[in-house]
Amino acid sequence: MQFDRKHLDDQQLLHFYQQLLKPRMIEEKMLILLRQGRIGKWFSGIGQEAIAVGSTLALKADEYILPMHRNLGVFTSRGIQLSRLMAQWQGKAAGFTKGRDRSFHFGTQDYKIIGMISHLGPQMALADGIALADKLRQQEKVTLVYTGEGATSEGDFHEALNVAAVWDLPVIFIIENNGYGLSTPTNEQYRCENLVDRAKGYGMEGRLIDGNNVLEVYHTIHELAEDIRKNPRPVLVECKTFRMRGHEEASGTKYVPQALFEIWAEKDPLQNFEDYLLEECILDESDIENIRAQFKQEIEQDVEAVFAMPDVEPDAKLELDDMYAPGRAPIISASGTQTEKRYIDAISDGLRAGMQKFPELVIMGQDIAEYGGAFKITQGFVEEFGKERVRNTPICESAIVGAALGLSINGYKAIMEMQFADFVSCGFNQIVNNLAKTHYRWGQQADVVIRMPTGAGTGAGPFHSQSNEAWFTKTPGLKVVYPAFPSDAKGLLLSAIEDPNPVLYFEHKFLYRGISEPIFDDYYTTEIGKARLLRSGDQVSIITYGLGVHWALEYLDQHLEISADLLDLRSLQPWDTEAVLTTVHKTGKVLILHEDTLCNGFGAELSAYIAEHAFESLDAPVMRCASLDTAIPMSKALEDQFLAKARLQETIQKLLAY
Repeated sequence: MQFDRKHLDDQQLLHFYQQLLKPRMIEEKMLILLRQGRIGKWFSGIGQEAIAVGSTLALKADEYILPMHRNLGVFTSRGIQLSRLMAQWQGKAAGFTKGRDRSFHFGTQDYKIIGMISHLGPQMALADGIALADKLRQQEKVTLVYTGEGATSEGDFHEALNVAAVWDLPVIFIIENNGYGLSTPTNEQYRCENLVDRAKGYGMEGRLIDGNNVLEVYHTIHELAEDIRKNPRPVLVECKTFRMRGHEEASGTKYVPQALFEIWAEKDPLQNFEDYLLEECILDESDIENIRAQFKQEIEQDVEAVFAMPDVEPDAKLELDDMYAPGRAPIISASGTQTEKRYIDAISDGLRAGMQKFPELVIMGQDIAEYGGAFKITQGFVEEFGKERVRNTPICESAIVGAALGLSINGYKAIMEMQFADFVSCGFNQIVNNLAKTHYRWGQQADVVIRMPTGAGTGAGPFHSQSNEAWFTKTPGLKVVYPAFPSDAKGLLLSAIEDPNPVLYFEHKFLYRGISEPIFDDYYTTEIGKARLLRSGDQVSIITYGLGVHWALEYLDQHLEISADLLDLRSLQPWDTEAVLTTVHKTGKVLILHEDTLCNGFGAELSAYIAEHAFESLDAPVMRCASLDTAIPMSKALEDQFLAKARLQETIQKLLAY
C-alpha cells in the first residue's frame, strides 16, 4: 500500500493514526464484551476504518455527515465520548435516543451527524435536503453520506443521486463496497464492473479509490469538498474495502472464502498505516505502546462507567409526550375582509400566506413550478417566490419526502405536493419510518407538510381516487388533517405549516371547484385537533369528515324532519375526543360516515372509542356508513355504488328505527 502525505505534517499524520486506532480498539473491546455476554449485538467495521476516519477528517466540523452502522470512526473522529456512545448502544438514558433505538440509529446536531435507519437507502435523500438548505443559504458547505454496495440496489439510491444531479446539490455519496451484503457477494448484487460507473448515468463525476488507504480517502474527499464548496455538484465515490467480520457477529463468516480473508488481511488499513509511520520515523514502538495504553485505560473507564449506570426507568407519559415535537401552531383568529373563494383557491391562499410569512419555507412537487401543479394550485408562485423555493421535482416520491426531512434537519420548512394521494405508497417508508419517528428517536423535529389530493367522485379509477388517510392515522408521530370547507382548508394548512411535526394534509379533489364560501383574506389558523359542530339536533349524531360532510348536509337538507348533530372532525390525528363524546352523550345514537372503505377505516377507531367510553349513553349500536371493501372503480355507475353515499339513507333510517 502506497501512502502519499502531500501537504500533511508529522503531527497531522500522527493524529490520523490515533483516529484510526481508537475505533479499532473500541471494536476489539466490544467483541470481548460480546463473548462475555455483556452486550447482545455488534456490527463490526474492523478493516473499514480508513473510510470513516479519512472522510470525516476531510470535512469541516460544521458540515453534516450521514453514516452507516460500520462507521464508528465518524463518531470518534468528531470527538464524541465513548461513554455517550456506549450508553446509546446499551440503551441507557444517557444515550442519544434514551433507550429507544439501537446502534447508530440516531442523529446529533451538536456533532452534525445524522444516523441511518435500518432500511439503509433513505438517508441518502436526507443528505439531498440538508445540502439543498445550505445551497439556498448560499453557504459554501458540503454534505457527506455513506451507503453500502447492497443499498445501491434500492430505489432510494437511484432517486437520491438523480435529485442531487438535477439540482446540482453539494453532496458526496460514498459507497463502502465491502464485498458482501450479509452473505450475498457482489457478483449476485450487480453486473457492472464497478458501482462508480453508474455516476455517468446521472451526469455526475465518479471516483474509485482504495478504501483501506486512509490518506487516499482523506485527500480524495478533501480535494472534492474544497471544489464542491465553490462549485456545488454531487460526486459519487466508491471505496473498495472488505468486511473482516460478519454482517453482525451472530451471522459469522463461513460463507466467505478463506483466501479472501488472507488477501485483505494484507491490506489492513491500521497495520499498513502504522508500518508507514514507523518507516517514516514519525512513530516508534514505544509511542505505539503509550498510545494504546492511554486508549485502553480510557475505553475501560468509559465502558465500566456505562455498565454502572441504572437502566432506563419506563415513563409512559414521557414516551407519549416525546412522540411529537413540543409546540403547535398559534391560534390566530380570522378577521378583516372576506372574499368568496373556492376550496382550491383557499388552499392556494394558504400556501401563499405561508410562503410570505416563512422565507425558509420550500415547496416541492411534480410540475408545481411554471405549470402550477396538476390542479393549478401553485400557478403564479414561481413568479412571486422564485424557482429556488417552488421546485419541480423528478418523479421520485421517496427522495422528495426524504429531502423534505433533510431540509427540516438543516433549519428549513418544507411542503411536498403528492400529485395524487394514491402515489404516496412510493414514499411510504420515508413517511412512516423517518418522518414519523425522528422526533421520538432523537428529538429532531420533522417540520414537513405533505399535501394529499385525495378522494373519489371524478371517475378517476383505482389509482387516482383512493381514500388512504387510515394508512397514516395508525402511525404515531404523524398528524393528519382533512378540511371539508374552504375556510378550514386555508386555516388548517397554515396550522400545518406552523406545526413543527409532520402533517399529512388531505385535500379532496372533488371539492376543489365544487364548493365556495367567504373566507378571510388575512392570515389565520384553524386549530389542529378541534372538530366543528355544523348542525345541532337531538335524534342522532352524524360524525364525519371530508366529502362525507357534504353528503350529510345534503341529506339533512332533504330530510328536515331529522334532528341531528353533524360533527365535522376536520382533524383525524389528533382527533377531538371531547367533541365526539359530547354529541354521543347528547343524542345516544351515532352514525359514523366516511368515504374510505369500511374494514379498518378511521370510523372503526371512532366506533371502538365510543363503545369503550360512552357505552351507557348509547340507545343503539354505533353504526358505520362507508364505501365498499373493494378497489375504487372508474365507471360512474360502479363508483356511485362503491361510495358510502349510496348507503347513507338506508343506514340513517335503520339507526333511527332502532
